[in-house]
Amino acid sequence: AYYELTKPGITLMVVISTAAGFYLALPREFLTLEFALLFVATVVGTALVSAGSCVLNHVMEHEHDRGMKRTMFRPIPSGRVSWINALLFGSVLIAVGLVILIAAQPLTALLAALTVFLYLAVYTPMKRKTQLATLVGGIPGALPPLGGYATISGSISAEAMALFMILFLWQMPHFLSLAWMYRKDYERGGFPMLTVLDGSGMVVARHIISYTVMLLLFSLLPTVFGDTGVLYFVGALALGSAFLFAGFRFLFERSNGNARTVLLSSYFYLLALITLMFIDKA
Repeated sequence: AYYELTKPGITLMVVISTAAGFYLALPREFLTLEFALLFVATVVGTALVSAGSCVLNHVMEHEHDRGMKRTMFRPIPSGRVSWINALLFGSVLIAVGLVILIAAQPLTALLAALTVFLYLAVYTPMKRKTQLATLVGGIPGALPPLGGYATISGSISAEAMALFMILFLWQMPHFLSLAWMYRKDYERGGFPMLTVLDGSGMVVARHIISYTVMLLLFSLLPTVFGDTGVLYFVGALALGSAFLFAGFRFLFERSNGNARTVLLSSYFYLLALITLMFIDKA
């Protein structure tokens, strides 16, 4: 139950994107003990902070989770874990993670702390007030690769911002497709998501396509900036086109099945794109 509170899927994606940022920033002579220790500290510290933030998100939303079919069986609303124990658990994870990141790179720790603040103090309360929460929530979700890059570079460069924008834009079609599938649940829970306000789904589809087009363009920047080679560039172009095709399918038929296709395509897209970054690092 405690493991479930950490939202393992989200934490895994955070770790993978952080590792990608770290790897792209590495100099050629990177097979040293110093860089190995930095990598472990960055990944472990980020994983702990992400996991702790997810736990505290469960704590903050456990009352609302009881009213939604998708979330009513989570550890706190189902009674498997008390909210106080979860609060202590999440707080300890965040504290330990930040200490590790401070030792690795203070700037990375600062970005992790900003992620926690935006996710818990801004995004989570906004979810029940405005559809703009999705955009705000994309910021903490896109900071991990920036942190991974900063561990090596010690600064926030244009190359690092390209990674930030890739992950930020990726989250929009990913989350909108998920929110469309569970729009009735979000409506029952009192969340004013775009998928709740747009009954026809036409605006949702246009958003998915718009963000996917921008994602395709920004995904090419690592090669433009010299972090990756031609193989990555061609692969990113192909992956973005396939992802965009899934978005157009949803536009023409706004069904749960096509929304699920967009969602699954988003997972494949991100993992394949990061794999290409690792394979074709310049």
